[in-house]
Amino acid sequence: MRTRSVICLYCITLFFLSCGEQGFYERNIPIKDRSWAYNAIPTFDVKIEDNRARYDLWLNVRHTNEYNYANLFILLHEKGPLLKDTAYRYEVQLARADGRWTGSSAGTIYGRQLLLKENYSFPDTGVYTFGIEQNMVDNPLRDITDVGIKLVKR
Repeated sequence: MRTRSVICLYCITLFFLSCGEQGFYERNIPIKDRSWAYNAIPTFDVKIEDNRARYDLWLNVRHTNEYNYANLFILLHEKGPLLKDTAYRYEVQLARADGRWTGSSAGTIYGRQLLLKENYSFPDTGVYTFGIEQNMVDNPLRDITDVGIKLVKR
């Protein structure tokens, strides 16, 4: 009877683990002194071995409650095999119209994720480099603590 219970518990655990997001790659880089300059572009190298697979690409941003704006504009740079160097501009809403921060919080630090590319496939195998450049008026931009990307295999 005990063996049957253990096997049942194992199967249930395996089922729930298989239902979650499968993070293929995730990395966050701290912003030095919480002061993000235009020329400080965090980069992320991702090795793609199966260009038939589909992915969701997420942006991770963390900021303090002292951040001066309700949003953040970034340029996502992407380069890799069979891909021209490209840059896409995105806006990340960090606060609601009433001034309350969006995302999750831990004390005075707030975290936000934004889906940048959904169901995306890479044109070829190899190493792809993503860079995240702040695209706001302020240089440096204060009170951003970390930025990163998360690539989830679908």
